[in-house]
Amino acid sequence: MAWLGTTNGRRWVHLRLFDCVPKYVREYGIFRWLLAGEQDEPPSAVRRQHDLVYEREMSETPRAHGARTYQLTIRQLLETPISDQPDEQIVYRGVQRFSYRQLRERVHRLAGALAALGVRSGDTVGVMDYDSHRYLEAFFAVPMMGAVLHSVNVRLSPEQILYTIEHAGDDVLLVHSDFVPLLESIRGRISTVKRFVLIAESNADPGALSTVIPFAGEYEALLASVPARFDFPQLDENVRATTFYTTATTGLPKGVFFSHRQLVLHTLAITACIASQLHASFRRGDVYMPLTPMFHVHAWGIPYVATMLGVKQVYPGRYAPEALLKLIVEEKVTFSHCVPTTLHMLLACPESGRYDLAGWKVLVGGAALPKSLAALALRRGIDVVGGYGLSESCPVLSVSNLDATDLAAPAEAQLDLRIRTGRALPFVDLQIRNGSEEVPSDGQSQGEIVVRAPWLTAGYLKDQKGTDRLWSDGYLHTGDVAHRDARGFVKITDRMKDIVKIGGEWLSSLAIEDVFTAHPGIGDVAVIAMPDAKWGERPLALVVPRPGGETPLTERDLVAHAREYVQKGVLPRQAVLLAVKLVEAIDRTSVGKVDKVALRKKYL
Repeated sequence: MAWLGTTNGRRWVHLRLFDCVPKYVREYGIFRWLLAGEQDEPPSAVRRQHDLVYEREMSETPRAHGARTYQLTIRQLLETPISDQPDEQIVYRGVQRFSYRQLRERVHRLAGALAALGVRSGDTVGVMDYDSHRYLEAFFAVPMMGAVLHSVNVRLSPEQILYTIEHAGDDVLLVHSDFVPLLESIRGRISTVKRFVLIAESNADPGALSTVIPFAGEYEALLASVPARFDFPQLDENVRATTFYTTATTGLPKGVFFSHRQLVLHTLAITACIASQLHASFRRGDVYMPLTPMFHVHAWGIPYVATMLGVKQVYPGRYAPEALLKLIVEEKVTFSHCVPTTLHMLLACPESGRYDLAGWKVLVGGAALPKSLAALALRRGIDVVGGYGLSESCPVLSVSNLDATDLAAPAEAQLDLRIRTGRALPFVDLQIRNGSEEVPSDGQSQGEIVVRAPWLTAGYLKDQKGTDRLWSDGYLHTGDVAHRDARGFVKITDRMKDIVKIGGEWLSSLAIEDVFTAHPGIGDVAVIAMPDAKWGERPLALVVPRPGGETPLTERDLVAHAREYVQKGVLPRQAVLLAVKLVEAIDRTSVGKVDKVALRKKYL
């Protein structure tokens, strides 16, 4: 039985709980202690007395002999579409198509092939591939075996990839032929991997590849060599299913991990949220294509949602702007998710205007959604909303869908809500705290976002110190500064480590970036804090001019541009201390986020 305790002197019990307890139980042990409030831990005699009463009550509760606990495992997510939508399609690059029946068979075959290579429960299987049907098969087959799926971030540096493979303890590694040269550069220092599997495209000849990597076989050939059915074990829902590594901007990447139960609950919560919305919804009848790499937080967990719903899924392979636009139109894609840089890449692509994107629904996260980008998307007929999460949270915590009254307003009036962090998903306890106190939901009071939810990582893999920093006072600390309004809409104003502290006042770097993003002559921008002898810190805007701009940008003009927004009341008065520097490019992480650590090293 889970034990109750205290936090900050308050009992972990609600009065409603007491009201629901049988009368004879109220007279004993833990409940008398709870109400007395005399000490933080109940005496051992009270604990024993309460346990006896609890056991007596449970023994008197009728229970069928055949009843058993139903385990929430990833396998259950695959069963519904097989019975309900068996002929719906999974499409790869528009050239290969599989039904859900075939998906199930290929999942079984992949498990059989991995078992033949020696993979057992508790082993780790790494994958280095583009977004593909193969990755989807691994999303299911590997955890369903009782093994752990390690989705390798192929955009990391070779040294970081080596570190993650070794740290995760990969036993088998599935590698796309495009990444073989990268793997060869670190092969001599990989000590954990016992077998390598080559992934070749359908139009490629695996035998033509010249490599020193001792591949055990090619993916499709291995699948063809085993039976179409695999006897998956019955698993405990708390068994680890996946692991992957955060795109660390300081130090080495950190490993996070999730159980079957966590992934299933995350899937159900996302579905309950976005399937019930009045707009930007995702439900049966939609066509899904991820634009977030599948190596990054399970592509935000949406492939599990798409599979459970049994919708048509489109996997694009390697990202190329025009190829993505072509797939969206030809396959009639209706729902995607991506970071802002990906959406900007598609809308700024020279060929973009030739493609009708009206009706496309896009969830944007990973970084703040600029207001100007959201406005451009709306003008193209794209139903765009912001969302929020982090690697440690599996990842989705909130989505910024609008209510009927909001949707009745003009598009311009909707923008402020669409670009926010949003409202928390079901089962997410999201608080905004200043120290140990929760701040008012007044749309102004700021603090750090801390969260509880059933699917948060329990810590960092093999990193107790990092885990202790992540979890404090029973909450996961995100490091994001935000405020929340009376309707529950959260808006992130900055990262705690990125906020500009001017003479004791906080200035949001994101607010300044949003103002500059709206400037027609600016292609990219990032704001960092620079040291200042008088004020402590002041903002420095690093600006990349838009190629082909009609009028050359000057730093003086850009400072004047920011001051106009101060005069309008859009930016606080501290923004007049802004400095501007024109640069050629903004450093970004492997998943497209601005790398402000690298920028500070380069320009300060």
